Amino acid sequence: MSARIGMRLAVAGLLLVAMGTPLHGQEGTEPLSLERAIQTALANSYDINAAEQGVRLADQQVRQAWANVLPDVSVNASYQRNLRVQQGFLPAIIFNPNASPDEVIPVRFGSDNTWQAGLQFTQPLFEYNVLIGLSAAGRFRSLENERMRGTTQGVVSAVRQAYLDALLAEENARLLENSVARVRQTLEETRALNRAGLSSDYDVLRLEVELGNLEPNLRRAENRVAEARRTLMIELGLEPSGRIALEGRLVEVNPDSIEANSPENRALLALTGMAWSTAPRFDDLYTVALRRRSTLRQQRLNIDVEQARMMSIKAEYVPKLSLFSNYNILAQENGSPTFFGDANTRTTSAVTGISISVPLFQGFSRDARVQQSHATMEQDQARLARAEKEVENELRTTLDQLEEALLRVRSQRRAVAQATRGFEIASAEYREGVGSQLQVTDAESALRQSEFNYAQAVYDYLIARVRLDAAVGTVPTAAGELASLTEDRED
Repeated sequence: MSARIGMRLAVAGLLLVAMGTPLHGQEGTEPLSLERAIQTALANSYDINAAEQGVRLADQQVRQAWANVLPDVSVNASYQRNLRVQQGFLPAIIFNPNASPDEVIPVRFGSDNTWQAGLQFTQPLFEYNVLIGLSAAGRFRSLENERMRGTTQGVVSAVRQAYLDALLAEENARLLENSVARVRQTLEETRALNRAGLSSDYDVLRLEVELGNLEPNLRRAENRVAEARRTLMIELGLEPSGRIALEGRLVEVNPDSIEANSPENRALLALTGMAWSTAPRFDDLYTVALRRRSTLRQQRLNIDVEQARMMSIKAEYVPKLSLFSNYNILAQENGSPTFFGDANTRTTSAVTGISISVPLFQGFSRDARVQQSHATMEQDQARLARAEKEVENELRTTLDQLEEALLRVRSQRRAVAQATRGFEIASAEYREGVGSQLQVTDAESALRQSEFNYAQAVYDYLIARVRLDAAVGTVPTAAGELASLTEDRED
């Protein structure tokens, strides 16, 4: 827990600047990288904290199971003051041979003061169900550890998704802002041409309408950016009102050439998916998924826990053997109490031995519980078989999405280059008076759409990598794993 607190303090210090400065990378703003976002979520996540408490609970259950193997030692002591000592009746002939056989006399049993103390010791020698209980507790702890790993991977995947959502929203707003700037510039040039008699009023009106349509869309896009950032802040366990600036630009990401990317985009590529090649083989991925996918591992551990529970029930048929020993002190006296009396009013006793308990019949309850456990285990095995098929289907689907997204990235990269060249040609021809304003408007719209399509294709590619990482079970769960990913990418 101390390491987790230290991580929180470190991350909080790193985010102080980013939380207190405006958006869009203004002066003094420290951008929030994906790596730092994941570290923040690992430190602040309520889900991870709840999973940690589950591991802690399992650890204590293991300790409790060990207590059944260790000796049981107890001490007791008591003092009793008899306000009226109990009396009984005995035949008088016991004390007086000449008394009548029917005559009885009252006799006191006990004294005014009674002191008692004892020491009890019990050591199990052989209890098969205790040994099985130890195994079950250990398996349950393994299950809780795996649940925590799965929860952590889920948190990291959610942060990756939210971060990419925010980047896509930012890209859309940025492209619309660029488009508005281009239309405004063209509008000013058209107005100048109109004043010179080289452009019609219709050309000016058409650009004004185009600008009027773009500006509300830009405002809508900016609102979407704010919403996406608030969602990301919630995933990080921070206040939604905090202000952050993200690192990386989707429109500049080049998945085919790592060296062609900026350091921020290289880190983005490294942290949104595992270090597989651009065309990973299904068989390799499925082999890893069967071993590392958390849902599958949890299902197998559920079967192990249930199997241990069934063995524990069966162990109740086995006799129990234990060693016991007792030591007691008893003192009785009349009159004023003296602590445990004296040598004449005090006695001691000690006993040791071995006990064996043989279970014979409990009304078929144990057999019923064994059958219930067996049925539960078969249910878990059926769920595991189905889960493995679902993982296989998920992997194939995600691989198809990854391949399709990468093809779109490559196609849209060429489309952006062509649309950029087309806009430059249309603008130059329009300024020279050999082209129409409609050509400029169409070229600008095509450029904006192609740039957004490229950003969308990159987003889909990175999201497919995130999903593939989660499907295989290779999502990083610690700060050290994140650092190694970025270091490998830099190398």
